[in-house]
Amino acid sequence: MRHLDKLKIPYEAVFYDGQGLNGREIAEANGQDPDRVFKTLMTMGKEKCYYCFLVPVSGDLDLKKAAAAVGEKSVSMLKSDQLLPLMGYVHGGCSPLCTKRPVTITIDQSAQDGDYMYFSGGKVGCQLKVSVSDLPRMMEFRFADIRKVL
Repeated sequence: MRHLDKLKIPYEAVFYDGQGLNGREIAEANGQDPDRVFKTLMTMGKEKCYYCFLVPVSGDLDLKKAAAAVGEKSVSMLKSDQLLPLMGYVHGGCSPLCTKRPVTITIDQSAQDGDYMYFSGGKVGCQLKVSVSDLPRMMEFRFADIRKVL
């Protein structure tokens, strides 16, 4: 939130009790469209390059599409115990903003289908609702088809 405040980017912070809930359950509990709520998934490529992917909670990350989107043969999910030391976030509270290490950020192209999206505010129980049109001002990223529909 400090990052967005510094850039004077408007957002809405949503706080909730998300203990033990998955992204879809959190969206439903908050009355949000699961296609507009994005989970942040941290991965690593072959040469220890780090990648951040945002996909709607109504789907999942297609690892083959994700790897192709960043020019890798394959990517693998970071393990929960690697998140804090490598990215500065805990499982369930990863944000694409202000990671400890530089990451290439890819957002599923479905984000372009709406005016806004939600993603983690950097800790469990906090989401940020932002305008899709403001994304280029807050981070460097690309859109790509990386979603596997459940």
